[in-house]
Amino acid sequence: MTYTAAKKTSKVTVTHGKRIHQILEGESITFDDEDADGLMIHHNDALVISLLVHDTNVKRVLIDPGSSVNIILLRVVDEMQSNDKMIPKAQYLSGFDNSSVITKGEVMLAIFAEGVIKDTKFQVIDVDMAYNIILGRPWIHDIDVVSSTLHQVIKFPSQWGICQIREDQQASRSINSVGVTSMVNEVACEK
Repeated sequence: MTYTAAKKTSKVTVTHGKRIHQILEGESITFDDEDADGLMIHHNDALVISLLVHDTNVKRVLIDPGSSVNIILLRVVDEMQSNDKMIPKAQYLSGFDNSSVITKGEVMLAIFAEGVIKDTKFQVIDVDMAYNIILGRPWIHDIDVVSSTLHQVIKFPSQWGICQIREDQQASRSINSVGVTSMVNEVACEK
C-alpha cells in the first residue's frame, strides 16, 4: 500500500496494487478538503457510521482497523431476529488493556454498503458498549475499505466506481460525550 501526500492541496492518494486496479480501471481512492466539508474541525472523533445489516439500519457502527474480528452485540442480533443464524461458540476476545470477554457465538450476516453486499462473520458478545457493531480488519479487507478518520469517511471500490460512506459526526460526539461525562462522574465519586 502506498500513500502520497501533497502539502499544498491536502490530498492523499491510496493505491492497493493490481487487484484494485483491475476493479477500478485506473481510478484511485483519494481524500481531499472536499471530503471534510460539513465537519466540525478540529476533532479527534472515532469513525462511526450507519449501515444496513441483514435488512436492519444499524447506527453506531465503529470502523476499527485495530480490531482483528467483527463484533456485534447480542441484543442487536436479537432485534434483527437472527438468533437462529447464530452458531454457539465460546471464544476469548482480548482488549487493548488485556481484559477479555467470552463470545456467545458467531453469526453470518449480509452487510449492504452503497450497493456492495458482503456476507460477514461476526463474533457475538453480550456486554454494554457504546457501539452496536465494530467492523474490524476482516470486513475492511474483504471490501477493500480505505478509511480517513481526519475526513470522517470510508471509501471502497465497486463495479460502479468509488463508493463512500460519511460518518455521522453528531452520533460519534454524543457517544464520546457520554464516555467523558461518565469518566468525570467516576472521578468525582472517587474524591
